Amino acid sequence: MVVGTIIGASIFVQPSEVTGAVPSVPGVFLVWAVAGVLTLFGALVCAELTSALPRAGGVYAFLTEAWSPALGFLWGWAMFWSMHSGIIAVVAMVFARYLAYFAPLDDVGTRVVAIGVILVLTAVNYVGVRHGSLLQTAFTAGKLVAVLIMIVVGFTLGARVPQHFVGGGTPLSDIPLRDMLLALVAGLFAFGGWHMVTYTAEETVDPERTIPRALLVGTLVVTAAYIALNAAYLYILPLDRVAQSTRVAADAADALLGRGGGTVMAGLVMFSTFGAVSGIVLTGPRVYYAMARDGLVFDWIGRVHPRFQTPHIAIVLQGLWASVLVATGTFRALFTRVVYTEWIFFGLMALGLMALRRRGTYAPRYQVWGYPVVPLIFALSSAAIVVNQVLTSPGESAFGLGLVAAGLPVYGAWTRYRRRRGPAATSS
Repeated sequence: MVVGTIIGASIFVQPSEVTGAVPSVPGVFLVWAVAGVLTLFGALVCAELTSALPRAGGVYAFLTEAWSPALGFLWGWAMFWSMHSGIIAVVAMVFARYLAYFAPLDDVGTRVVAIGVILVLTAVNYVGVRHGSLLQTAFTAGKLVAVLIMIVVGFTLGARVPQHFVGGGTPLSDIPLRDMLLALVAGLFAFGGWHMVTYTAEETVDPERTIPRALLVGTLVVTAAYIALNAAYLYILPLDRVAQSTRVAADAADALLGRGGGTVMAGLVMFSTFGAVSGIVLTGPRVYYAMARDGLVFDWIGRVHPRFQTPHIAIVLQGLWASVLVATGTFRALFTRVVYTEWIFFGLMALGLMALRRRGTYAPRYQVWGYPVVPLIFALSSAAIVVNQVLTSPGESAFGLGLVAAGLPVYGAWTRYRRRRGPAATSS
């Protein structure tokens, strides 16, 4: 689930963003390595928190326990209206656009296909976590095999491409720190989704050991795959072409295999994105289930299906809202303006671990190595990402922060309503 959720469509696009900001071969590898290390630090923080708090909802449960139910509510609020549902809509649209490579689709047709993918995978996860996890496992295995084949073929046939490697590019010392940070943000975007495995803690066998192990191994596998894939891109294509490409994986495949390379790559991207949507659809409803159980939303949202044992209403609501975002096109604005806000919560999660360490009742089975340096570096990096986004795009940043902050009066109104109505309020 860790590998399958992270590896979606971004690694076939983001290398151009990274290389464009840092036109240096050593710089490119440094950015991807640092992005992998920071992701690993975040995964280690999640691993310790999961070993101590193996509850449904993962990050939601960590924020609630470490800080307050209000912060946990804001995480779930932002997830449903933008962050998580928006990711589902974005990746489903990527799948549909690549399908158009084989069967011409207009804008309406592309949206219909994307909604169809969302609804199909919603149905799969509705009828049982086992079905969803088996599908996720199959697509992840196939995806890793396909990436491995591309790396091997790239280095095997790449030497036949004239001028397949053009040197180091701009000296690393000449690249401004601001550009390195922008490239790092682009790289971290490709690592997104590593935390989602924590949402399913209560449906995982021995979660205190299984999830930390999955986070550690999964993050290392993805980091190795990303660095190797970027090495293949830079072995096949000149540095400036990697930087300018809007579909670097397809361009690399074309250089190796001729015009048929784009067809092969389109199929790989479709396969990868379908598996990524499956994992994202699987994990999100566990947060809404946990919120309902804690009385932060109506309890019917978290009801478990009597036969399939899944939070079926939350699954349906998520699928319907993600479909609305696709149909209206609003996912673009929501996703691009709000997705950075999750790093605010990530930073608070890392600081929350440090706060929990001071409590006598906190007893994790796994403890993050390098404490307190690792969580502190991760928290500071999260702050740097947010500050950089605010300085670079103040208007969009204000929109994102405003949408998250809008959850505060909703939370206040809900808590007052519950106090007046008592326990029955959540079931109404």
